[in-house]
Amino acid sequence: MFERRVESRLLCADLVEIEWTEPGPGGIERTVRQEANLEDISLSGACIQVEKEVPLNVITRIRHSQGELTGIVQYCAYRDIGYFLGIRFDPGSKWSPRAFRPLHLLDPRRLLKRTLERIDRNNAA
Repeated sequence: MFERRVESRLLCADLVEIEWTEPGPGGIERTVRQEANLEDISLSGACIQVEKEVPLNVITRIRHSQGELTGIVQYCAYRDIGYFLGIRFDPGSKWSPRAFRPLHLLDPRRLLKRTLERIDRNNAA
């Protein structure tokens, strides 16, 4: 999939809840909620894994332990074990690690830097 984010994405793992509204029987809107696994996050968006398909362009709320983030579903793709959603946060709903730090959080750039430093040390020895 083509990478469209400007900011770096951080790999993470935490349970969140996603919520959206959709038309129900008789045209009455109904609220749908699913438990989800937060897979990665950046200042402007996140990828979450859910069990059931979520419509594109729907406005969502991602509820986490410290509050919520709102955004729009940009993609919904089935991959092996579930549906992966790309959520673009609303401008007023940017993620901040000070406001919410997922249970497990990893910056792949730091991991790469440590690996390269280790290789350099081994090559110098």
